[in-house]
This record gives sequence, structure tokens and C-alpha cells, in this order.
Amino acid sequence: MSSSDRYAVVGYPVAHSKSPLIHGLFAGQTGQDITYERLEIAPEDFIHSVREFFDQGGKGLNITLPHKEAAWQLVDWRAPNADRAGAVNTIYRLDDGRLAGDNTDGVGMVRDIEQNHGGKLQGANILVLGAGGAVRGVLPRLIAAAPASLCIVNRTVAKAEALAQLFADQFDIRVMSYADLQRQTTAFDWIINGSAGGLKGELPPLPDALVSNTTACYDMVYAPGGTVFQGWARARGAAMALDGAGMLVEQAAESFYLWRRIRPQTAPVIKALRDVLR
Repeated sequence: MSSSDRYAVVGYPVAHSKSPLIHGLFAGQTGQDITYERLEIAPEDFIHSVREFFDQGGKGLNITLPHKEAAWQLVDWRAPNADRAGAVNTIYRLDDGRLAGDNTDGVGMVRDIEQNHGGKLQGANILVLGAGGAVRGVLPRLIAAAPASLCIVNRTVAKAEALAQLFADQFDIRVMSYADLQRQTTAFDWIINGSAGGLKGELPPLPDALVSNTTACYDMVYAPGGTVFQGWARARGAAMALDGAGMLVEQAAESFYLWRRIRPQTAPVIKALRDVLR
């Protein structure tokens, strides 16, 4: 009897991860014989543990905080968007035995916005909050969605400027400080929250003028009962105030496709995740 193909999510900590639930549902839906577990691995053990996982016959890994940059350095081949993002969240083995890395966060977010919520990023004026790894990971796909303008605001302006410079050959990204943002008088079409504080339920100082009744707001994280950023957006009459639960499922679906070459249905899995988050 052949044993199931083995997959896992690697993080530190990782107990909170919903990836086993998501991939378990994908496997059941598509009839794939896999196991999927959580592996809590400290940064100093990361490279050794990943190599060991694949040497023992493991088929694929999802990588979460704080390992995405280490994963980028570890893999032998990187997909172009992962290469540019400087972060890898999906690892698998190529036919020739090399380890391949991809970043599915950006495609997950864009797919959630455009397909699940009917949002239009093409030709839109987009404000992005934050300039850390989460934002860097989605920028290649956000640029590929062809917005009219892209503005990054960050507490440390130099960090946002370095990020804009990194993508300067692809798009002219505007950079603002939060002090500049206070003087902003026109609303954006989209505000995407990728700030580090979002994970802790903190909100950067945002003027009300950023939001009109046609502004859509998207938080890259999610929380039971909604996030602080969603609450802020709703209170100011935003057209949409979305969280990142759909992004989590869509990026997982892209990982699943890279591993199994089968594209699962995401809608029922997003619903199941939301039921768990209630």
C-alpha cells in the first residue's frame, strides 16, 4: 500500500495556522491522497529541517513567518515573481531534484479581490499601507494588475523608498510619510493594509479624507469578528471593507495547484474558514 504524499506548513510559531484545514478540504474535494501537518521550526534549524523534509520524501511546503526570506535564499530555482518579491511561501521539488520556490501571496490577493469580490484593480488609484515583507510579497502581482497609480505609505519612509526603487523598472511607485498622508484631500479607489501593526490589531494614523463611498478597503490579515482596519473603513462609509481570509485560501489554492496540478474550488473552503473564524 502506498503511503500518502506528505506536505506541511513551516512557521515559528505555527500552531495558529489554518493551512492544514484548508489543504485538507482541497484534498477531500479533489480526491488527492495527501497528509498535511504543521511544523514549528526555529530560524536556526530552518535550512536543515527543510532539506531533511524533502530528503525523506516530502513533496511540498508552505512557508510562513518568519521564514519566507530564508526560504528565498534556500531554494535552487525561483519563479520570477518570487525572485522579485524576495520571499518564498511555497517550496516543491523539480523533476531534476532541485528545490523550487514560488510566492503565491500576490496571486492569492489579486484573485480574491477580482474574482471573489468583483473588484477592479486595473486603472485604479491604490494606497498601500506598510513596506514590509507582506507588501513586498504581493507587489509583483499588484503591479501586473495594471493600476493607474500605486502609493506606499510607511512609518519608516526610507524602507518604502527602497521598496519603490526595487520595482522602479516596472512601475513608478509614489512614496509618502504618514505626515504627508494627513494632508491628502482626495480619496483612493483602493486602500490595502499590509502594515505590520495589522497583525496586532493596531491601526496607523489615517485621515478620513482617504475614503469616499466608492473606496474599497482590503486588509491582508483577518480576525474573528473582523479587523480593526475593516471597522475603520466601515465607519467611514467605504464601499467594501474586506479581510484577508479569501487571500489565505486563494494563495493556498495556488500552492495546491503548483504541487498537484489540480485547481480546487475555493468558494466552499472560504466559507468553511469563515465558519471556523466566527
